[in-house]
Amino acid sequence: MTDLRVNTPVQVDRDQLQRDFDALAELTEPGRPWTRRSFTPMFLKGREYLARRFGEEGLAVSIDASGNLLGRWTGTDVNAPVLMIGSHSDTVPSGGRFDGIAGILSGLAAIRALRLSGHQPARSIELVDFLAEEPSEWGLSCIGSRGMVGALGEDHFAMLGPDAERLDTAIARMGGEPSQIAASVRQDVGAFVEIHIEQGPVLEAEDISLGIVSGIAGIARVRLRLEGKAGHAGTVPMCMRADAGMALARLMLSLRGAAREEADKGRGHFTATIGVIKLEPNGANVVPGAAEAIVDIRAENDAAMDSYLAAVSDHATAAAAAEACRVAAVETLSKTRAVACDPRLQAIIGDAAKIHGLATRPLASGAGHDAAFVARIAPAAMIFVPSRGGISHAPEEWTDTESIARAADVLASTLATLDQRPLTQAA
Repeated sequence: MTDLRVNTPVQVDRDQLQRDFDALAELTEPGRPWTRRSFTPMFLKGREYLARRFGEEGLAVSIDASGNLLGRWTGTDVNAPVLMIGSHSDTVPSGGRFDGIAGILSGLAAIRALRLSGHQPARSIELVDFLAEEPSEWGLSCIGSRGMVGALGEDHFAMLGPDAERLDTAIARMGGEPSQIAASVRQDVGAFVEIHIEQGPVLEAEDISLGIVSGIAGIARVRLRLEGKAGHAGTVPMCMRADAGMALARLMLSLRGAAREEADKGRGHFTATIGVIKLEPNGANVVPGAAEAIVDIRAENDAAMDSYLAAVSDHATAAAAAEACRVAAVETLSKTRAVACDPRLQAIIGDAAKIHGLATRPLASGAGHDAAFVARIAPAAMIFVPSRGGISHAPEEWTDTESIARAADVLASTLATLDQRPLTQAA
C-alpha cells in the first residue's frame, strides 16, 4: 500500500474537475440556472451523469434503500470500517452550480487522484450523493442521510408532495426501497468527510484557502403573533393606536440586539433572523391589528440556543406592551441540536492542508448539512471552500474550481491517512 502522507501529496486533475462541473451545469431547468430539484426528471439526468462518471473511475455503482447514489472503491480488507465522502446533487431553485455538487465532484476527483497514483485502499471508500438534502416539495430536507442513519420513519413516509404522491412512493421512484430502510441503517462507517462551499463571506474576506468546520449549528424556528387593534390609518390618532406592526418592529430590533449580545459571548457561531412577517389585515390604509413573524435561530452551542429561546417571550411581552398590544403566541415550530465535528478528523484534515501548503481556520457551519445526520453513526467532519461574495442559493453563487481542487487535494491526503490508521467502527 502506497504511503501518501509524506513528501508525495497527490493533486487532483483540475481539467477533469472543470469538465464535470461544466457538464452538470448544462443539466438545468430551462431558464432557471442552476436547478435540479430532487425527485424531478432533471435531477435524475444529473444522477445519470454522476453514475456514469462513478463507473468510469472504477467505482461500483448502486442505490441504497433510502435512494442515495453510491460509488464504492472496494478495499483489500472488506471487513474494515468504510471511509465515506460526498454531499448532494439536488439544488434549491436557481442556486445549485456548486452547493452540494462540489462535495461530490471533489470526492470523485480525490478518488481519481489516489487511483492514478497507484494507491490501493485497505478500507473501502464510498462516495455518496445523498437524496434530497435541500428542502423538498414534501416539506423535508436531508431525506437520504436521515434514511441512512435510521431517522426516517412512517410519519415521514406519509408526507404528501406534488400530485399527492407519498414520500415513500417518491423514494421508490428514485430507486430506493422504503420498506428496507429501517433494516438498512449503516453500521460499517468508520469516518465521514464532506466538502462544501462555505455559503458565507468569511474565507474570502480573510483570504484563507479552507475552513475546517468545528460544528454544525442547531436550528430553531419560533412563530410569534402580536395582536393590537385595527383602525383607519387616517382617523386613529397616533397617540391612541394599538399598532401590532409597530410592536413587531420593536420586537425585531430587540431580538436582533439580543442575538448580537449572544454572538459576542464567545460561545461559538450564533445568528437570529426574521425573514417572514405578516400583517393583518395588510391594507395600506389600515393600522395593523395583528402581526406574525417566524424567527430562525442558529447556534453552535446548545446552551446559547436555550438561553436565547428562553428570553424570546420576555422580548415579545416588552415590545407588545410598548405599543398597547398583547402577545397572542410564542410557538416553537422546530428545534435541532448542534452537532460537533470530530476533533480527530479535524486535526487530520489540518495536517493534510499543511502538507499542501494551505492556510486554514476553524469555522462553524450556520447551515444544515447531511454530515449532521451521518454524525449519528460515525465520526464526521467538513471542509469549507470560499464562496465569492459569500453568495449562495442564488444564480450568482460561485466558487473557483481551483479552490475546490485544493480541497480535493486535502481530501485525498486525508483519505490516505485514514486508510492507514486504526478507526473505531460505528456501533
